Amino acid sequence: MPKTLELNRRHLMMGAGLAATAFAATGAQAYAETSSAAPDLSGKSILITGCSSGFGRLGAEHYARLGAKVFATMRNLPRPEADELKALAASDGLDITVIEIDVTSDAEVEAGVAEALAAAGGSIDVLVNNAGIAFAGPIEVQDMAATQLIFDTNVFGPQRMIRAMLPAMRAAGRGQVFNITSQLGRVIVPGYAHYSPTKFALEALSEQLAYETVTQGIEVTIIEPGGYPTEIWENQVALSATLKARTPEALLAAYPQMTASMGVDNGGGGGSTDPMDIPRNIAEIIAMPAGTRPLRRAVHPVSRPQEPINEVSARQQIAMLGGSSYGPMVKAVLD
Repeated sequence: MPKTLELNRRHLMMGAGLAATAFAATGAQAYAETSSAAPDLSGKSILITGCSSGFGRLGAEHYARLGAKVFATMRNLPRPEADELKALAASDGLDITVIEIDVTSDAEVEAGVAEALAAAGGSIDVLVNNAGIAFAGPIEVQDMAATQLIFDTNVFGPQRMIRAMLPAMRAAGRGQVFNITSQLGRVIVPGYAHYSPTKFALEALSEQLAYETVTQGIEVTIIEPGGYPTEIWENQVALSATLKARTPEALLAAYPQMTASMGVDNGGGGGSTDPMDIPRNIAEIIAMPAGTRPLRRAVHPVSRPQEPINEVSARQQIAMLGGSSYGPMVKAVLD
C-alpha cells in the first residue's frame, strides 16, 4: 500500500487510466473523428440543467451557436453567471433563455419546466441532465446530510427532470434525454465518497429508461466523461471541507490516508483536456438520425476504461433478455 493517498481531482482525471492504456492509442483517433463535427441544430429546442458553469454553461452557448433554442437553467437566481449568459445572448443574437431550476426542488423543477414548455410551444426536443456535485472522503465519513444532498442532486434531480419532461415528449412522439454520468459510473476510485454510487445509479436509471421509452420515440444517451477541468471540483473542495469540519476526529483518524486532503485543493482536475468535448459530442448525437443514437458514449481523449465494460454489459443484456418479451426493446436500444 502507498504511504499516502492524495484524494484530489487528479483521481478523476485519471479514473482507471491504466486500464485504458491498452486501447488508448487506437481509440484516440476514433474519438477525435466522432467529436470534431459542428452540426446544424436549427429547429431544435434544448433544456439543460446546471448552466452556471462547466459542461452546462459551455453547452448552452455551443448549442445556441449551432442554431438551437436553448433553455439554460441554474439555481439561486439572480446571480452573475445568469446575467453574463443573458448579456452574451443579447450581444451575439443567440436564442438562450435563462430559467431558475434547482434540481433538488420539486416545486422549482415543475415551475421551470412549465415555463420552458410554454416558451417552446408545448414541447422540447432535448433534455440534458448535467447538474451534479461531488464530495471527497470514504463512505463511512459521509454523514446522512452529505449522502442525501449528493443523491438528491445527482440521482433524484435527473429523475425529477425526467418526470417533468417526458409527458410532453411522449405527446410529441419524439425526444432525447442525455444524462451526464462519469467514467466513475462504471469504475471506482476508493475515497471519492458517493460520487461513484450516484453515477452508477444514474447509469442504471438511464439504461432502464432507454428500454422503456424506445417504443415511444424517446431516446436516451448516457455521456460518460473522464476527467475535465470544470468547477465541480472546486465546489467539491468546499463541500468536503464543510463535511470534514463536522466529522468526529476519531472517524477521520480511522481513514487517515483518505481524509487528510478532504477540503484541500491540490490542483489537477483534467489537466489540459478540453471541456468542450462534452458539448461537441452531445451536439453530434442530437444531429444523428432517430434510431441510430448510442446508449452510451465515453468521452475523453485518452482515458476511457469504461468502454470494455460497456461492451460486455451490452452483450450480456442481449444474452439475458434478447429471447424474452423484453428482447425487442433491449435490442432496439443496444443493437
